[in-house]
Amino acid sequence: MDPYRIARNIMVTPVFSLSPETHVIDGMAFLLRHGISGAPVVDAEGNYLGVFSEKCSLSVLHLSSRLAQENHGSSLPITPVKNFMATRLITLSPRMDVFNAVDLLLKHHISGAPVIDEQDHFLGVLSERYSMRVMIDAAYDQLPTSEVAPFMNTDQGRVIDEDRTVLEVAKIFLETPYRRLEVVKEGKLIGQISRRDVLRAEHHLAELLRDREALLLDNSDQILISDLENAPLEKPLPSSKVSAFMDVKARTITEDLDLLGVAQIFLNTNYRRLPVLREGKLVGQISRRDVLKATHDLMQVSPARESALLYLSALVERNEAPIV
Repeated sequence: MDPYRIARNIMVTPVFSLSPETHVIDGMAFLLRHGISGAPVVDAEGNYLGVFSEKCSLSVLHLSSRLAQENHGSSLPITPVKNFMATRLITLSPRMDVFNAVDLLLKHHISGAPVIDEQDHFLGVLSERYSMRVMIDAAYDQLPTSEVAPFMNTDQGRVIDEDRTVLEVAKIFLETPYRRLEVVKEGKLIGQISRRDVLRAEHHLAELLRDREALLLDNSDQILISDLENAPLEKPLPSSKVSAFMDVKARTITEDLDLLGVAQIFLNTNYRRLPVLREGKLVGQISRRDVLKATHDLMQVSPARESALLYLSALVERNEAPIV
């Protein structure tokens, strides 16, 4: 592995970006349309301002649900997880070679996969972050290959039941770093729900913000999640623009940071992407997947290892695509 490989060599460019003047509803639709978990916000001169992410979008959804409650009261429909969870998932065996598991994550463009036993019992998740740790340790410390089991995340906080509502799930996503939650029934994995699933399922709620456009004042005040939870809705809200909901404190890097330095940021924080700046202007972006792929490519993993790809049968025909 080349320790001197730098961000400039692995960053993605050009980058999908948003204007600070974009309406938040259009910003949410932009993320869903392009299948991305976030986009940098830049002004007309290309100056970087912040990031508008799925988590920012969930804060919009939280506000929208409160508006819906205000308008409709108890008549607001309650959507259970089982109605919109994905049920056709790529899953891993705990005995599978961990490098082959990383191959599958990269091949199928997914940020993690549940680990289940032969009876479909949920055991944990192999995520991009854990995979990155495996690859970095293997590259620098020449560690031998291993099974998936020692590297999976067994945190039960990411497990929910099928009767949780979409708004309850949205609140979990707002309060935790999780990007997906595993739906388990009697110990067995029956589905999975991601931040994107929640936004797609309840995107129509956010249209209530357009109905209150007259109350949304155009200014640069930042809306914090805590403000949304506590502020009375009878007062005017700060803004309906992306600039009001974007994360202005998101971590950024320069293009000369080496690969190990980038990897360490991803390993030690909850960031999934890092905007790359040059003199304050956006020049590219690096995601966890970009680092994982770069490290994986440099490792030159042997294709001889046996693969063990398992599929859960689809319980709902519309859910054919794996979670990204």
